Amino acid sequence: MAKVEIVLSLFEEIQKKFKGESHEVLDLIQTLESNPKKGKILGNVGGIVIKELKYKSFRFYFVTDGHKLKLFDEQSLAELLIKFVRMSDKKHQQQTIEEIKKILLNMGLKGF
Repeated sequence: MAKVEIVLSLFEEIQKKFKGESHEVLDLIQTLESNPKKGKILGNVGGIVIKELKYKSFRFYFVTDGHKLKLFDEQSLAELLIKFVRMSDKKHQQQTIEEIKKILLNMGLKGF
């Protein structure tokens, strides 16, 4: 199974924004452990894939190793790390994606 991580600031934002519904959002995010190909691919920066999951009108952005995702055998799946980094509504979607790309270009995964 893949490992799913949620950046602390995003976890706190989910708790604050969704309150009672936050467990549904977190369950949706955790479904990636068993199905890591889920989500829409938005871009690729140096082998790191940026993808999104939708929940109602919100988008949750995560990054993962694109090479392991393509290979997708049992060994690479066990080593796959999926890291959720940002959330936005439809209105701020493009701005958030550009911000993620900029951080990846400048600092890599350690920027989150």
